[in-house]
Amino acid sequence: MPERRQDDSSQFNADHLGPEELARKIGQLQREIGQLQEAVVSHAVIDQAIGVVVSLGGLPPEQGFDVLRTVSQTTNIRLREVAEHIVGWPASKELSEDIRLALKDALSKPGSA
Repeated sequence: MPERRQDDSSQFNADHLGPEELARKIGQLQREIGQLQEAVVSHAVIDQAIGVVVSLGGLPPEQGFDVLRTVSQTTNIRLREVAEHIVGWPASKELSEDIRLALKDALSKPGSA
């Protein structure tokens, strides 16, 4: 059985921490939880946008992500924001002109991005 290292930051004994150290560790863990929750939501939105792009362009999923990345780079808009716009597009019937043009261009290129 492998030995546990004393300095492993993922394992700690709260009994050995003072109140200030414990509060700091709790704050750190709460920030990490928030970041992980945000990452899960981002991933879901990006996956949904890939679905829209794949459906729109008749592409395989791996090319759908490439199209999203190309649109993001072309418009200088963060990938998650591009994904949010594209996911909302079918319901709202509106897509900003810069994203719409970049998407049209990316889908028209051989290999689609």
